[in-house]
Amino acid sequence: MSDHAKQRTVISATPQQCFDVITDFEHYPDWASDIKQATIVAYDNEGRGGDVQFRAAAMGRSTTYTLRYYYGSNPLRVAWRQIEGDITIKIEGEYEFIPINEGTETEVAYHLAADLAILVPGFVKRRAESRIMRAALEDLRKRVEVVVSS
Repeated sequence: MSDHAKQRTVISATPQQCFDVITDFEHYPDWASDIKQATIVAYDNEGRGGDVQFRAAAMGRSTTYTLRYYYGSNPLRVAWRQIEGDITIKIEGEYEFIPINEGTETEVAYHLAADLAILVPGFVKRRAESRIMRAALEDLRKRVEVVVSS
């Protein structure tokens, strides 16, 4: 059974600026606290990251997984699905960037579903989920706002 997490936040940037940070995979270790390395292993037909391998800290150990990314026809949505992983069976997720305040700000909707290959106590899962959500939204907000202001 998958664990699901959904959350939203507002970022003082355009959807395009948010999209640009999310798709700049090689720089994830600069701002996503648990990501230690991100490597694009395959590109899509438009030169964007298609398959991206991550090495991350997870539950006191290192984990490696590869995600395949899917893009819409505009910068308003990015989705992914795991194609390889060592402690995860499934990782699926999506960012949706919704323009607000005449496009000067963005409401970011984040959804993640994951299945672990190992049994983990509930309190450990909840702590991991909290860290993932912080990186997915709070760390993202800080990174986007730094990039926009520079």
